[in-house]
Amino acid sequence: MTEKPMLIVVAGPTASGKSTAAVELARMIDGEIISADSMQVYRYMDIGSAKITKEELMGIPHYLIDVADPTEDFDVVRYAREAKAAVSDIILRGKVPILCGGTGFYIQAVTRDIDFSETGSLPEYREELAAYAAQHGNAALHERLRDIDPVSYETIHPNNLKRVIRALEYYKETGMTISAHNEAERQRETPYDLHFFVLNDDRAVLYDRIDKRVDFMMAEGLYDEVMYLRQMGLTRDMVSMQGLGYKEMLDCMDGRYDLDEAVRILKRDSRHYAKRQITWFKRERNTIWIDRRDFGGDSIKIAEFMAGEIGLADRAAN
Repeated sequence: MTEKPMLIVVAGPTASGKSTAAVELARMIDGEIISADSMQVYRYMDIGSAKITKEELMGIPHYLIDVADPTEDFDVVRYAREAKAAVSDIILRGKVPILCGGTGFYIQAVTRDIDFSETGSLPEYREELAAYAAQHGNAALHERLRDIDPVSYETIHPNNLKRVIRALEYYKETGMTISAHNEAERQRETPYDLHFFVLNDDRAVLYDRIDKRVDFMMAEGLYDEVMYLRQMGLTRDMVSMQGLGYKEMLDCMDGRYDLDEAVRILKRDSRHYAKRQITWFKRERNTIWIDRRDFGGDSIKIAEFMAGEIGLADRAAN
C-alpha cells in the first residue's frame, strides 16, 4: 500500500492565534504554509482580512495569499485546485505542507479531496433568487433557508449571498440539503496522512481578542482601505466586498449608519462568525482541539505540542 503524504491543518475561529502557531510549527518542522482564508486570497484587501504581515511570515513561504484581484469571483473550486497543487509542490520538495485558516469549506475541499465537477446548476433559478434578494434584502432570502435547511440557516451568514443562493439552488436541484451533502463529503476518506488541529480559547477571552482586533483594524486604516477599494470601482455586490469589515464600512459610507455603529456591528458579526467557525470544526472528524489556556497562550509551546502529536518532535528539536 502506498504511504499517504502528510498534511497538517491548523484551524480555528478568527483571532484564535492559529497563524502565529502555524508559523512557529513550520519553523520547527521545515514546513510551508497554505492559507485557507477566503478573504486573504484578494490583493489590496490587507487590513480587513487581517492578512499576515511580512514580519509575521518570519521567512516561511505562504501560498494562496494575494492571488486574485477583488473584482474576481474567487470560489472554492479554484481554491481547491490551487491549494492541492501547492500541497503537491511542497511535498515534492521534501517540505511539510501546513494548511492554515478559518474557512472550513476551503479546508474540507482539500482534506477530503472533494470533486466539484458533479454539481450542476440552475442559472435561471439562481437569477430569480438574486433578484429576490435585491428587492427584499439578503435577510429575507436567508429566511427561506430556515425551514428547508436549518443547519445552513445557522451556519451561513445572511450577507453571504453566494452561499445562501447556492444552498437554495442545491435543494431545488437535488431535493437534498446542501448541509447534508457537506456532511457526507466530510465523511469521505482523506487522501492524506492528516493531522488536524483546531485552536480555541475561553469564549470571553476570544471575544475580547476579536473586539481588540477590530479596534486595531480601525486604527490601521480599515475605513481608508475600503474607500480606496470603492474608488477602484468595487461595489458591495462583488463577492470580495461582502467580507466582514468591508460591507460594514460600505454601509457607513452609504449613510446607513455612522462609524461608531459600523464598528459595533463589525464586532458583533465577527463574534457571530467565530461561533459559526467553531460549530463547523466541531463537526470535523479526528481533530485535536487545543485550548490556548492549557499553554498560557504561548504559540511556541502550542507548536511544540503539535509537533509531538504529529510525531515530528525530534525534527522540531533539531
